[in-house]
Amino acid sequence: MKPRDESELAEAIRAAAGPLRVVGGGTRPVVRAAGEALHIGGLAGVRLYEPAALTLVVGAGTPLAEVEALLAGERQRLGFEPVRWNALLGAAGESTIGGVVAANVSGPRRLQTGACRDALIGVRFVDGRGEVVKSGGRVMKNVTGYDLVKLMAGSWGQLGVLSEVAFKLQPAAATEATVVLEDLGLGDAVAAMAAAMGSPFEVSGAGWMPGVGTMLRLEGLAESVAYRVGRLSAALARFGAVRIQRESSGALWRALGEVAPLHGLAGAIWRFSVKPSEAPGVVARLGCPVVLDWGGGLIWAVLPEGVDARALAAPYSGHATLMRGPGVVFQPEAPAIAALGAGLRAQFDPRGLFSGGAGNGL
Repeated sequence: MKPRDESELAEAIRAAAGPLRVVGGGTRPVVRAAGEALHIGGLAGVRLYEPAALTLVVGAGTPLAEVEALLAGERQRLGFEPVRWNALLGAAGESTIGGVVAANVSGPRRLQTGACRDALIGVRFVDGRGEVVKSGGRVMKNVTGYDLVKLMAGSWGQLGVLSEVAFKLQPAAATEATVVLEDLGLGDAVAAMAAAMGSPFEVSGAGWMPGVGTMLRLEGLAESVAYRVGRLSAALARFGAVRIQRESSGALWRALGEVAPLHGLAGAIWRFSVKPSEAPGVVARLGCPVVLDWGGGLIWAVLPEGVDARALAAPYSGHATLMRGPGVVFQPEAPAIAALGAGLRAQFDPRGLFSGGAGNGL
């Protein structure tokens, strides 16, 4: 099924006789649901763009690349820095903005500006009854139904099919630079990232990659960035030598967001969200190639297929997800949260059309 607009999407869902597999760009095949394919690429296009108001409303099937190109023309951006996982997960296709929202995809800047759900100010979606649901608004001050807006971000398509999303935007940074500390053990790397994020120098990214080291990004006006780079470098001198990346700074952060050091490695890809202070211990117990983002709060790891990384990394707070590998593995939810989720799915998808998640559609 390939609906061309929201009304056709609603009609297709009302007429569905069994489970549906929502297909967008096919770039995040984390949950492989069975069912008839429901392609949302026809729900594309800009509905409203007001650069002066920093507001964008766009169809959920719109390719992410088109959204980014549109914003770049006005020197604006999605502050949460959506990233692409195609190469990491071995998926083809082009990421859609609806898939970004459904998976709450948030890049390195999340630690400064928040996640995708924090930039999302409105959604339209079709629930399992085939009814159109609208929540939120098209301007930042409109917070009607805000909780439902947040629920749709990261719902993996289990509550309905997004048809339209609205964002608050940010001006693009005039320049950026990256402070790199080489040859640190992970314990010192996490300590250095914590010190940088606790400083007054407005760090917009903090991560660690093998072959690069500890990375700290600063963005803004050129004079401000130069000043803050100097002050931050001096503040971190106790951790060792500092190297400054300017021209190649953007490429470093794209590589981090896309988890480039793990591309092409055989095995299962796991994603951990933990307390940054726990990261060195978790990595030591995993004993495998890793990439760290969000100051150590996000760990990407590659392990042999069949190994339960959750058991290997225990104990830890937070959650883990098998992003590439056999089967579907999400962190078990606490009983109260699981009951709340089941209640929401029963309300929005009483026929269980989307119970398998978003399939290959993200």
